[in-house]
Amino acid sequence: MRLALTLTLAANVAAAQDLGPRPVFAPVDRAQTELGQLLFYDPVLSGNRNISCATCHHPRFGTSDGVSLAIGEGGTGLGPTRKADPQNPPEQRIPRNAPALWNLGAVEFTVMFHDGRLEADPAEPGGMRTPLGQEMVAGFDSVLSAQAMFPVLSGDEMAGHYSENEVSQAVRLGHLSSGGGAWDRISARVAEIPEYRSRFDGVIGQGAPIRFTDISNAIAAFVQLEWRADASPFDIAMNGGAPLPSAAARGQQLFYGAAGCVGCHSGWLQTDHGFHAIALPQIGPGKAARFENHARDEGRMRVTGDPADAYRFRTPSLRNVAQTAPYGHNGAYATLDAMLRHHLDPVQALNDYDRTQAVFPGFEADDWRALEDTEETARIAAANELAPVVLREAAIADLLAFLNALTDESAVAGRMGIPEAVPSGLLVDR
Repeated sequence: MRLALTLTLAANVAAAQDLGPRPVFAPVDRAQTELGQLLFYDPVLSGNRNISCATCHHPRFGTSDGVSLAIGEGGTGLGPTRKADPQNPPEQRIPRNAPALWNLGAVEFTVMFHDGRLEADPAEPGGMRTPLGQEMVAGFDSVLSAQAMFPVLSGDEMAGHYSENEVSQAVRLGHLSSGGGAWDRISARVAEIPEYRSRFDGVIGQGAPIRFTDISNAIAAFVQLEWRADASPFDIAMNGGAPLPSAAARGQQLFYGAAGCVGCHSGWLQTDHGFHAIALPQIGPGKAARFENHARDEGRMRVTGDPADAYRFRTPSLRNVAQTAPYGHNGAYATLDAMLRHHLDPVQALNDYDRTQAVFPGFEADDWRALEDTEETARIAAANELAPVVLREAAIADLLAFLNALTDESAVAGRMGIPEAVPSGLLVDR
């Protein structure tokens, strides 16, 4: 009887919610993905040769870094143990949570970053729109590849402090993709390493110049293969295999029904790829121009200039969501349970926010400045789009069970894993 009820619930949900076509992943070249794996974990791409992509997107922390707001340049350690280097501290705290990388290789993902400042746009000459300009998009295979240009050009993330190295100097002078600029300097480092030169020969052609876009295309191919997550218990059940356990099946029915989660978290990847304001508490320095003195993050409005987009942020996919704490565009919530409860009454949750939910390696007074600004908090509350929903504790537990059923354990384990060493000989974050 219990199995029959579970099958009926799944069938009802499938009938009520057309998830649309399955996610599409383009084929990847094995040699390119192997090259991308090494580059992803190699600190040689950072200005001071001390930070890799994996520093803030590590499989140990669900392809993020396990903290609310990352410490990039000027930090030591990994994940929640990472802290500011007292001899060379960060100039600024990174203002947003490091997003997870699950399924970003699916062709459905055409928008990157919490505010969507990089997005595919067929109307643009290069097929993408970015605040860095059209001259910066030529040569990238996808928006996933193009997003790699942002952290390496950020002094706070990977490039380094002003005058520390030739990459950070080029960035501060505005020499990015031009001849002799930051990209050329990074590419030259890679080309000087014999193993990389040999591997690129097999991918882009014997002796072909290694461009930064070749590096980022390889990294994107690796990310697509390594963190493709579409074989969860949810996928298996929806494709006619083993049904979900009863709690998860009840949670699925709530998710696509009375709880209203599907209003934003739609489709197979549980995202509408849109932007929504849900009154998340603002912690950290806020997203501002460099050295601008405010603690505000107006989200999508910084990209579009439209006041209607104030405090809207991209709907994240919920695949492997149980692995990616903390949650929100600035990691305001340490647990999935707390983040779910915020959705039930966002304005009340904003007003009652518990600061211990923030996961900071170390906090400063400025990290709470926006929370203590009653006018800013009121603006965030006024932008909220979600109406309150009343759920019993048992229903919340069922929803959490369903969210855990979106975990693809094979993806969490990794297909290629962390390399033992990288061609530069630099230390691999393990």
